[in-house]
Amino acid sequence: HCIMMKIFWAIIALVSMATAVSCDDAETYAEQKDKERAAISRFIKDSSITVITEAQFKEQGYKTDVSKNEFVLLQGSSVYMQIVREGSGEKIKDGETTTVLCRFTERNILTDSLQLTNDILNFSSVVDKMSVTNNSGSFSASFIENESVMATFYGSTSVPSGWLVPFTYIKLGRWSGPEDEIAKVKLIVPHTQGHQYASSGVYPCYYIITYQRGR
Repeated sequence: HCIMMKIFWAIIALVSMATAVSCDDAETYAEQKDKERAAISRFIKDSSITVITEAQFKEQGYKTDVSKNEFVLLQGSSVYMQIVREGSGEKIKDGETTTVLCRFTERNILTDSLQLTNDILNFSSVVDKMSVTNNSGSFSASFIENESVMATFYGSTSVPSGWLVPFTYIKLGRWSGPEDEIAKVKLIVPHTQGHQYASSGVYPCYYIITYQRGR
């Protein structure tokens, strides 16, 4: 608890909270969505991202070419994903529930601001923990209370749906030496797949996340 509170206040000090996106009372939901789409398009252009289709992603063995800064647009969720490292170990098996450890950085794309991170040198030993279950290829998860910066900061143990998208494609292992590879992804997550503040504020987030299997 003490460590989590230290992290919480360190984040408050280091990161500008940008969850409260101000909106004109007259702005409709459709207009907010248009603004979100425009922000994502601008981010893709400014970041020199090459968007590939799911068909191309499949042809490439479910890999994205990092040298070309490829992101695949997953139509079902509208999430853009780059697999930086697939990871060593195994995928979460059907019917399995496991603990997953995550280190992440979250940016608000609409305001172009760093919003939240647990990837702070002073707290390198602390990661967000969540319990993940594979139900016939559909993943569900919840953050473990008092062991998650996301849960502490946003006041909810609900894991954004966008965070679960990579589990279909990545492998989870435990770090035991330099031969082990920790899965790493980059995600552009629209508000419909984001946390409650992104959803209510209608803003997209950009994430860099590592995933590894917990004990």
